[in-house]
Amino acid sequence: MNGAEAIIKCLELEGISTIFGYPGVAIAPFYEALYHSTKIRHVLARQEQHAGHAASGYARISRKPAVCVTSSGPGALNLITALATAYADSIPVIAITGQVNSSLLGRDVFQEADMRGATESFVKYSYLVKNADDLPRIMKEAFYIANSGRKGPVLIDVPCDVQMMEMRKEFNYPSEVNIRSYKPSVKGNSQQMAKVIAALKKAKKPIICAGGGVILAEAEEPIRLFCEKNRIPLVTTMMGIGVLPKDHPMYFGMLGNNGKPYANNAVTHSDLLIIVGARIADRAVPKPENLEKQVNVIHIDIDTAEIGKNLGPTLPLVGDAKNIFARLLTEDLQIDTTEWIETLQKIKKGTVDHRHFSEDLVNPMLLVHLLSAKMDDDAIYVADVGQNQLWSADSYIMKHGRFLTTGGMGTMGYSIPAAIGAKMCCPDRQVVAVCGDGSFQMSMCELGTIAANELPLKILIVKNHFLGLVREYQEKTYHSHYKAVELSDFPKQEGIARAYDMEYFECSDNDSLSDELDRFLACPKASLMVCYVDSKNNTK
Repeated sequence: MNGAEAIIKCLELEGISTIFGYPGVAIAPFYEALYHSTKIRHVLARQEQHAGHAASGYARISRKPAVCVTSSGPGALNLITALATAYADSIPVIAITGQVNSSLLGRDVFQEADMRGATESFVKYSYLVKNADDLPRIMKEAFYIANSGRKGPVLIDVPCDVQMMEMRKEFNYPSEVNIRSYKPSVKGNSQQMAKVIAALKKAKKPIICAGGGVILAEAEEPIRLFCEKNRIPLVTTMMGIGVLPKDHPMYFGMLGNNGKPYANNAVTHSDLLIIVGARIADRAVPKPENLEKQVNVIHIDIDTAEIGKNLGPTLPLVGDAKNIFARLLTEDLQIDTTEWIETLQKIKKGTVDHRHFSEDLVNPMLLVHLLSAKMDDDAIYVADVGQNQLWSADSYIMKHGRFLTTGGMGTMGYSIPAAIGAKMCCPDRQVVAVCGDGSFQMSMCELGTIAANELPLKILIVKNHFLGLVREYQEKTYHSHYKAVELSDFPKQEGIARAYDMEYFECSDNDSLSDELDRFLACPKASLMVCYVDSKNNTK
């Protein structure tokens, strides 16, 4: 067995059935070994970054590490944005990159790039493989590191000669991993737990802020049960959307710059803020120094580095959210939040949305509301970045599906390849990617991947002929000095749909929107829909 065959064998033993990639000479031995595998399906992306995003979408739906593969040099470098995106959102992705022969490393030969150095700040860990005999151990460690503690991407850079190198030892895939310097804490310190319970019992106006870490930890159910048992309200960050259904009586919306005003008011009026699986960056709390002066804060996270990074906690607790809330459910807190809930409901009912959307074209808030309401109960909604993301987060109706987006890095062009990964993971679930006409053009080449794999994906473009969020910023900050933000009317999406054998739909008014969305969602083929919105519509 050579190194490339060993990698394939390891992937098979990890239960990997689908990988996303783009071949090249430096990774050719891997593809030769893959040719002989009957257990792994390879999906050819049209660009390496999109292979990484597709793996991200697959991992988020499967809740297991997913794999992307590229060649060396520019192929591997194209992957960096996807790795940075996965790192910022804590998504377990295994990236396997080809590399020039070991003897040529450091000589600046054709298509050589120092991938370990280039990705140092964007991966959880990285390997440069020097001996084929090390591959079983490295692969086992990579999957363990990616999917334990705070999840994240792991890079495995494999020189071409190592892929072809015959193993001297008999292949033996480890059954367990023991890395002395890596021991994630998942249970939560008992003394800190006792302090958290005591603080909860004293609270009159507690509120939970749930982030993406809750979903990554599969802690939605214990947190929901905890909220219901103790009648404790919950708000989310953008990445935490979906922890509770939108119509849940304990859910009070998304907080932050682009969140619901009543969610922000709920946090500032609370006396105990329990942050779970969220870093609380600037978009969630613009001025954390003010909040920490007026509210007691419990910060629960599996990553010690995140606790106190942006918002100083009164009580830190390191551990896995699922474990911690399973333990908290066994406690009888004996707190009465009736008055607090009534106050929040009054704040919510009294909040007036002063935004005005043009009635000449489609109202984007109505669009997202109707679309998500009409989608299947377990559908997957993938939002891109820009105004479409903020409108989606604001008006999306969460039922029992999933809301995917990239909140940490905010990478335009994410939605289409991530939706491909999600659909590959769950072919029977409805998947809709929502993007702007700017972000669509960053990944529209992946319509080829959709067509080649006969994926009945839905792509909805919110079209305003501008890079909308930058235009909005220039309007408010630079007195409408618009520069480099106009997209004009290109490309013609109807022609693009026809080129990729997709069904095409469009809508430019609210009156016909509902019927057009019904036709769009009912179409059994891959479909592209364009909804025209006013270029001067703002998100807030």
